[in-house]
Amino acid sequence: MSLTDLIWLGTAFYAIHVAEEFMLNWRDWARAVIGLPVEWSDFYIVNSIVVVLGIVAANLSVTWPAVALAYPGLMLINAVFFHILPVIRTGGRYSPGVATAVVLFLPLGIAAYWTALANGSVGVGGGIASLAIGAALMALPIVLLNIKDRPYFRQDR
Repeated sequence: MSLTDLIWLGTAFYAIHVAEEFMLNWRDWARAVIGLPVEWSDFYIVNSIVVVLGIVAANLSVTWPAVALAYPGLMLINAVFFHILPVIRTGGRYSPGVATAVVLFLPLGIAAYWTALANGSVGVGGGIASLAIGAALMALPIVLLNIKDRPYFRQDR
């Protein structure tokens, strides 16, 4: 499978992941376990953007593979830091999304990096850069959620 194929598949996997999170009430889990001040409207917008990013990444995978690889990087970071580690840290409390993170995100993310490195479309530096981009993309909505109620950013005054 090509990197393009894997990223398209990752986009579909992300949609399945969003369904698991939604159906199993990720919003209340995120509020209770990681203290994230998130609303369902935030969830809808952010996950819509993530699916669009997957489409963009798939289309860039041939011409700009290191940037495209940030999408599987985002998936790996999401799986490890926002699902697997919280389950471990809470002594096994289920994290909505952990099943698809383990079954879909981890294998696909590893396969995407393996493919890109093996076929030479991305070197080690590009792989590291893609993880950094993925981490930044994962961090952005969290940072925005945590600063939106600070006086400077409030628009209701």
